[in-house]
Amino acid sequence: MTVHLFGIRHHGPGSARALATALAELRPDVVLIEGPPEADKVVALAADEAMEPPVALLAYAVDDSTRAAFWPFAVFSPEWQAIRYGLAAGVPVRFCDLPAAFQFAGSSGDKRSGLAIDPLAELARAGGYDDPERWWDDVVEHRRDGAPPFEVIADAMGELRAGEMAEGREAQREAYMRTVLRKAIREGFERIAVVCGAWHVPALTEPLPPATHDQRILKGLPKRKVACTWVPWTHSRLATASGYGAGVTSPGWYHHLFTAPDHVTTRWLTQVAQVLRKKDLPVSSAHVIEAVRLAETLAALRERPLAGLSEVTEATRAVLCNGNDVLLDLVTREAVVGQLLGSVPPDTPQAPVAADLAAQTRRLRMRRDATERFVDLDLRKSNDLAKSRLLHRLRILNVDWGEPAEGERQNQGTFRETWALLWEPGLEVDLVAAGAHGTTVLGAATTVMLAAAADASTLAEVTAALERSLPADLPDALPELLRGVDTRAAKDADVGHLMAALPALARSARYGDVRGNDTGGLAEVAERMVARVCAGLGRTVHGLDAEAAATVLTLIEGVQEVTSLLSASVRDEWLTTLQGLSDRATVPPLITGRLTRLMLDADRLDSAEVALRLGRALTPGVETNAAAAYVEGFLAGRGLLLIHDERLLELVDRWLAAVPDAAFLEVLPLLRRTFGTFAPPERRSIGERARDLRGKPRAVAAVPDLEDERAAAALPVVRLLLGVSA
Repeated sequence: MTVHLFGIRHHGPGSARALATALAELRPDVVLIEGPPEADKVVALAADEAMEPPVALLAYAVDDSTRAAFWPFAVFSPEWQAIRYGLAAGVPVRFCDLPAAFQFAGSSGDKRSGLAIDPLAELARAGGYDDPERWWDDVVEHRRDGAPPFEVIADAMGELRAGEMAEGREAQREAYMRTVLRKAIREGFERIAVVCGAWHVPALTEPLPPATHDQRILKGLPKRKVACTWVPWTHSRLATASGYGAGVTSPGWYHHLFTAPDHVTTRWLTQVAQVLRKKDLPVSSAHVIEAVRLAETLAALRERPLAGLSEVTEATRAVLCNGNDVLLDLVTREAVVGQLLGSVPPDTPQAPVAADLAAQTRRLRMRRDATERFVDLDLRKSNDLAKSRLLHRLRILNVDWGEPAEGERQNQGTFRETWALLWEPGLEVDLVAAGAHGTTVLGAATTVMLAAAADASTLAEVTAALERSLPADLPDALPELLRGVDTRAAKDADVGHLMAALPALARSARYGDVRGNDTGGLAEVAERMVARVCAGLGRTVHGLDAEAAATVLTLIEGVQEVTSLLSASVRDEWLTTLQGLSDRATVPPLITGRLTRLMLDADRLDSAEVALRLGRALTPGVETNAAAAYVEGFLAGRGLLLIHDERLLELVDRWLAAVPDAAFLEVLPLLRRTFGTFAPPERRSIGERARDLRGKPRAVAAVPDLEDERAAAALPVVRLLLGVSA
């Protein structure tokens, strides 16, 4: 009986190539691999032709799906090569790391402890390198022939761990590895291959400590029930930048190193050229030839066995990208890291919700891509409508495969939707977590929305839940939500609560029509709520301070936006209410300024009346902060009014010029916030128009038509004030 320890680096192409060669020569009769033993039941699926790496083992606690962990594999992962060898040779393949059942029983899902030292950094320093990654690449990953490095690596790790005693979770992991190894020995296997991280090799080297030693370390460890399956993975999630602890900086480059049969540098730079050409960038064969020459020359000058990533990157930047780092970032994203998405066989065990999603995506022909893509859905087509409902249900479950494209979130009154789709492997865990609410996507989403309705403390929360449920088409949740809206709307007398709830309710009424949902009397409920808001709005806006005024104005604008979705009579009632409040002295200037602007936009006030109001609000006797608040309310959002109406621009310009220095510093932040909302071209045009005003004589403001009899009655008082005789 012999035990052969193969110390590898996770996701190392040189390690993977050397391991594949060593296993073919050794022909072991059992292969033990660092990984969760729960995966022994599903390891045979790796032999299926439909299993294409990158893939990952997903283990999760059955009673708490938030406790989950992934064990990813790429084609260049040594563990993957060991799995494929064992299955092809017909020998047992077992995982020997600490079971996930123990790892998930602690205070967090993944309890892998870090190493006391960085072994690569120590070895690189001993070899005269200041870069551990470069040392490892030169010594291991770039090797394409020669003696396997495993004995040398084992000796090096033995020196690094001399006198070291593993502690905590590291000690538990190595104790379990030795336990699995002893079991294989007892079963009579003659040639045992153990594939593990190089750091663990000294802990598994004979003579092993007594079994009782490891039993004491493992005794009493808490356990949880765990399920395990295979899920697709991506190269980008293998990258260190993704936060993966055992990640590598360049999965796409490592994939190339492992799969390229020869001419590694030439093939790589040709692939880079193809990436750039897809973006319509001019890259010729001559560029590729010069880049290859530069990369190989740099490698020779640096005494490297093969042009590494640093050399090909420098050649790419200098020759293919003409020094443009933006283009180099594109190459890094598309080639060096890569977006390759793996696949698993259809019969892979899945959580119920994940299985339901897989069946639906096959039926709807929705593919999962690791790169973002946009899809347009026409809701008049049954297949597109089904896709939309599925994506909305997934969002309810916090499985954000799709995001409504910018500007689409409130675009609910049309028959078109645009979605940005991006599949992240981490969504597999979200699908597992969704299983706590049901066994299908529809059932789980329904449960979530019913719970949201039951737990809602305000009317706005109920209407928000209703708005989310309508596009998802949850027939079992809608009746309860509709009853909740009607009941709460009838009982809630707070005008602020009603205004907060109205936008979602009005959109829901319209969206239900677009999608053919049966929303009953939803529009009638919304219209009754508008009537109640109109009746109580005057009291609500009376005498508010600045902070409360800003809050109420936000609510008013929300209702203003959606009343156009309701009947014309309701819209008219709402606008009449706002018009009556737009010039009331007890209403805060921020609100009166905004209401005046809304009335102008709705053709409820003419420009002469608006100019009169603005001039009155900006009279020198008015407190500066109050005048600034009026301007903020009146101008918020768009500056076109000041561009097209010179009278209003002149009024604002005169007011600004007359503001005292001390007061100007006080209102400057407010003014910057107001004018900062304008588009840059609008701000530029306003500045040009204001500059032109300086060269023009001041025009006398037009005096509105006066009634002679009333004017004559006021003349004696005016003469007295002016000190003139008749």
